[in-house]
Amino acid sequence: MRTTGALLRHELRLLASLALWLTRRTQVTDGGRAFGYARGQGAMTAGLVFVCVIESLCMSVLLRDWPRTHHVVLALDVYTVVFLLGLHAATVVRPHVLEPDALRVRRGAQVDLRIPLAQVESVRRELRMTHTPVAGELALPVGSQTTVTLQLAEPVTHFTFLGRRREVSTVRFHADDADTLVTTLRPLVEEVRRARTVPSTSPGPPG
Repeated sequence: MRTTGALLRHELRLLASLALWLTRRTQVTDGGRAFGYARGQGAMTAGLVFVCVIESLCMSVLLRDWPRTHHVVLALDVYTVVFLLGLHAATVVRPHVLEPDALRVRRGAQVDLRIPLAQVESVRRELRMTHTPVAGELALPVGSQTTVTLQLAEPVTHFTFLGRRREVSTVRFHADDADTLVTTLRPLVEEVRRARTVPSTSPGPPG
């Protein structure tokens, strides 16, 4: 039942993302700055959609004498194309968002992890092409690569697609403009860290 619910919610998010994409809108909070990551897989998605369309045309010719079977196969092909477009749309309309006090790291309709800047220990530009599963580490590659690494002072809670709870202290993700994201995020993290370490100026107890 939990798996069915997760799949249904994911499908609805894809459809909503597709609607936002067609109307050229994004899910960015007020005061937030968006950093996209869809560029790395756009060409692959276009290629898959093209293959599905060609396959649908070929099946229409092969099944022209079996109309019922043709209708079923056509429906599946249309669903596949809509699904692929929804996946791409979700990566476009749900970018990473740098808010005044947090960074929302996303990957399509599957991941939306809000990381308070106060919990970020360090941020660096780091290109990785392989990602072996490691306890306490969340990797969100796009096109098999991540370009930004966050090291957290305290773990944050991440829920997997099926709702399993994980505590992560290292987050690796991809951004199309990773250099700008890192150079923008780093001083904000340092400012928050300085604010945490400034000694209190409140007066002492009365004598």
